Amino acid sequence: MRKVVVVTGANSGIGLALCERLLSEDDQIRLCLACRNMQRAEAARFALLSSHPSADISILRVDVGNLKSVIQAAKELKERYQRVDFLYLNAGIMPNPRISLQAFIKGLFSRKAISMFATGEGLLTQEDKVTEDGLQEVFETNVFGHYILIRELEPLLCHTDIPSQLIWTSSSNARRSAFNLSDYQHSQGQESYSSSKYATDLLSLALNKHFNKQGMYSSVVCPGLVMTNLTYGILPSFFWTLIMPIMYLIRVFTNSFTISSYNGAEALLWLFKQRPEALNPLAKYQSCTSGLGNNYVEHTNMDLDEETSDQFYNKLLELEKQVRKKITSVNK
Repeated sequence: MRKVVVVTGANSGIGLALCERLLSEDDQIRLCLACRNMQRAEAARFALLSSHPSADISILRVDVGNLKSVIQAAKELKERYQRVDFLYLNAGIMPNPRISLQAFIKGLFSRKAISMFATGEGLLTQEDKVTEDGLQEVFETNVFGHYILIRELEPLLCHTDIPSQLIWTSSSNARRSAFNLSDYQHSQGQESYSSSKYATDLLSLALNKHFNKQGMYSSVVCPGLVMTNLTYGILPSFFWTLIMPIMYLIRVFTNSFTISSYNGAEALLWLFKQRPEALNPLAKYQSCTSGLGNNYVEHTNMDLDEETSDQFYNKLLELEKQVRKKITSVNK
């Protein structure tokens, strides 16, 4: 049976690089590019077909920052497929990132320079806003929209004969210190991206607890420091051009500077080839690149505890009830 693979945010960056690498690994998969922008999705599909002309590649419109779009997309997927084997939860936003130049310059000439580049800790803040669903935009796009997509696709994902895999693109910027269970949408802070990525780590752990027996497994990936549209949005492109030689030099001393989307997709591809039952639900699988440019995967235990994960999952269940009730009342 041909594997069905759905990738959100597949039209550029890590998502597109992953699709290319998946097709090179197994050109018999049924690949679905789930994207917000259909013009870019079609361009991505054309580019993939140019190198894999016999591949089964479809596109699907989904904006994970809009719940009606998510529910409609799930409906279309259920009409197309009888099952989904791999769901890559890759789409994400970091709106209006701002960097403290003072902290950057100070950190650049300190022992924390490598860590600062790799995680953005102490450097990055974002301005968030409320969506038409009444949710914080970063939380809805990076976490809750994907959560609803999973919930809608449970009939396609839960099958015990051959387990399915959920694979989240997280970040080294996912930090416990940025996340607050009493403000899990991060409406009161300025590190919404970091909070949202820590939230996906918590959610992944909870999903494993509740769905492994039903044949659905969840894993978390850190792609490393990759130059994508998100990264280029932090500082002007000319600045990145200036410091790129420094970044390659730093890569000699740390394996987290993957830099290219191809390298960043290493752990995402690696998980495609693993038995999900053998994976550690507390592990974050990291794409690594050596100073010589060789790619490999490492894993570290995430800074999580099961109690917080359960509490967060219960809050999502309650929020789901509220938003579904709201959507139902609007549609009447």
